[in-house]
Amino acid sequence: MIQNLSLHNIRKALGEEDVELADSNPVIETIVIDSRSVIAPKNTLFVALKGAKFDGHSFIPSLCDLGIKYFLVRSDYEAPFDLVKEIVLIRVSDTRIALQKLATYLRDQYDRPVLAITGSNGKTIIKEWLGQVLSQKFSVAKSPKSYNSQVGVPLSVFGIAPYHQVAVLEAGISKPKEMEFLEKIIKPDIGIFSNLGTAHEDGFISQEQKLKEKAKLFTHSKFVIYRKDHIEIATYLESHFEQNKLIAWSDIPGVDYTLTVKKETDHSKIILIKPDFGMFTFRVPFFDEASLENIRHVVVGAITLGMKEEEIQKGIDHLKAVDMRLTLKAGYHESLIIDDTYNNDLAGLKLALDFMAAQRPKKRKVLIISDLMQVGNVEEVYQEVQRLINYHEIDLLLGVGQQILLLKKGLTCEQKYFQDTAHLLDDLREDSFENDLILVTGARVFGFENVVNKLQQRIHGTTLEINLNALTHNYNFYKTKILPNTKIMVMVKAFAYGGGATEIANHLQQLKADYLAVAYTDEGVALREQGISLPIMVLNPAQESFHMLQKHDLEPVVYSPSFFTQLGKYCQIHQCKMSIHLDLDTGMHRLGFDLSQLSDLKVLTEQFPELHVASLYTHLVGADEALHEDFSLKQLSLFSKMCEQIAAFLGHVPLRHALNSAGIIRYPAYQFDMVRLGIGLYGVEVNGMHDAALRPISSLKTTISQIKTLDAGETIGYSRKGKMKVAGKIATIAIGYADGYDRRFSNGTGYVMIQGQKAPIIGNVCMDMCMVDITSIPANEGDEVIIYGPSISLKELAKSIGTIPYELLTNISSRVKRVYYLD
Repeated sequence: MIQNLSLHNIRKALGEEDVELADSNPVIETIVIDSRSVIAPKNTLFVALKGAKFDGHSFIPSLCDLGIKYFLVRSDYEAPFDLVKEIVLIRVSDTRIALQKLATYLRDQYDRPVLAITGSNGKTIIKEWLGQVLSQKFSVAKSPKSYNSQVGVPLSVFGIAPYHQVAVLEAGISKPKEMEFLEKIIKPDIGIFSNLGTAHEDGFISQEQKLKEKAKLFTHSKFVIYRKDHIEIATYLESHFEQNKLIAWSDIPGVDYTLTVKKETDHSKIILIKPDFGMFTFRVPFFDEASLENIRHVVVGAITLGMKEEEIQKGIDHLKAVDMRLTLKAGYHESLIIDDTYNNDLAGLKLALDFMAAQRPKKRKVLIISDLMQVGNVEEVYQEVQRLINYHEIDLLLGVGQQILLLKKGLTCEQKYFQDTAHLLDDLREDSFENDLILVTGARVFGFENVVNKLQQRIHGTTLEINLNALTHNYNFYKTKILPNTKIMVMVKAFAYGGGATEIANHLQQLKADYLAVAYTDEGVALREQGISLPIMVLNPAQESFHMLQKHDLEPVVYSPSFFTQLGKYCQIHQCKMSIHLDLDTGMHRLGFDLSQLSDLKVLTEQFPELHVASLYTHLVGADEALHEDFSLKQLSLFSKMCEQIAAFLGHVPLRHALNSAGIIRYPAYQFDMVRLGIGLYGVEVNGMHDAALRPISSLKTTISQIKTLDAGETIGYSRKGKMKVAGKIATIAIGYADGYDRRFSNGTGYVMIQGQKAPIIGNVCMDMCMVDITSIPANEGDEVIIYGPSISLKELAKSIGTIPYELLTNISSRVKRVYYLD
């Protein structure tokens, strides 16, 4: 932090709030909101926030066991009696506002430049690139990942240290008045307004309102950087801010900085003309318009902070057009790799290690790390790195560089050091790791992407990327739609709707889901073998798998008298008990007990007491369509009646659940004790009532294998189904129906996105590849191709071939590599 906090400082920051045990005088060095982030408990202040997932106050007893003494809590919090005399409680009416006040107080102690970025798109990329470019000259503090919210911004401020020479923060809002709070915290000296798009549009009544609210971040800034070509932004800023505060750039002369782009074969040139008519040509590795806009914001920001063009170019040389995110990839011999190869600061390392701690257990935890660049107080920073590594119980450290040797004496783990990445790569072999969890994190200059490439399992080049932050967002959205005591069962059947059951189940376990559900016993067994401990319901158990149900503590669905009898006899013979779930047929007419069978069910429950009924549930036939509402309500009424009768003869009331993702939205009055979250978690709101509220969690991507130039009239693919209407270009992409890309997308029905433009399928989809028309798209071999994701609606794709999103998701072949990331 910028400075340690005494109780006097905290009182001063919070104002009128009361403090219990006021004679205590703590020295607070760290402020945390996550119980997993506690490293030095003696000098930590825990801020108990209440969110959609959990209430931080519930973690206070366990945090006391770790040695934390100081807590910022709500005024109405009642601490357990045995803890009251042992801890210091700082009581406030709203802990989130108090967190912001502490951040504001600390920001006011920092007298060096703060640069802040807002806008609709590109904030995180600009922040990351600007931080890396500025690090050629300064010690830089920057927001970790996309920490730009009402809570993320305070946490970013807490990450600023006295030795940092400049701070780069980002600020994002989703509704009016939020920016007023962030501006008070950040107080930027220099601002960058990236652009104005449709992100978070549902929170504002108009684009004009969103623009006005975002611009509040720069109310007291000395300078505001913007692109003159964004007419709405330019018009607003130029009519509401003093002219001497505004720094405009454009492709077109007549502004403060002219930055003209010239694209060449393997790079682009940016020709800079400054106000004094000085010129410089930057060489950048980007061709797409978004990256070219973002890097020009970076150039102007760096110049404004006093960097020379040559220094900026040196920083740009180490940038790549990569997503700024933590990714989880499959390695050789059952190892998992966490790819954090763009990151190189202390705040990012903390996040990466926290992400590592949240993964399922492996044999060893391995950290591959380079020197941290431009860190300021070198000894202080590496001491903190030592604390982090020891706290997270790393088993093996592989260090690259010279300064990294400062870790050597203070670590308890096995260590090995290399003077450069080439020597590390020479030492690495495919059999170096087995069932290990490997975090690879380092500065761009060390080229650690080569380390990841060497360790990563070489699978089919097409990838399905799973955004775990989007999954968390969707989970929390549905949490807000149910009562606090309603449990959530999450469907991870069919390989978690194509996303990969193990990693998603592990993430759901971190989110405190109550139950998981799989289709078959072997799916449940696989989750147990990978360390998943949540209760698991098995929808379609087979008689031959009874012993596996028992061995792995799986809970089968029982749907008929005969199956109840089979399972009951098995438990009697093996003298064991088993929790079961009863499927009640209220109108689906697929599986389940109907009303007439309840008397038989009563006899069976008496005959086989070894089977404990954990829940009763039913399937709604048409919860996603209003036209079936009367039938759905009849189902729910019948379900309630059947549950009452069953509970009467069981002697206890099992959990009851009837609502799927669609039902949670359409029938909130019928939550019963639990709901079953399925397709909604994966970003598809089938009712069409909350499409904008959910985020797609998966993006299916591939690459261009080859580009061909063809004459008008030439045909493409099997049966000559594709035909060039005019002379142009086609690209062959590395995905086909064996990967799950439906053959019905052939001949223009489907399309993909390349360089932000639609490229229609031409000819038939083949088994392992297909062809697209790129006549009007400036593409190159090796370019990324988006099959579906945030820019291509899964619902629209499904509709175009007469199917449903479920089919497209679950059809993705197992040969397609799954990559999991936090953005």
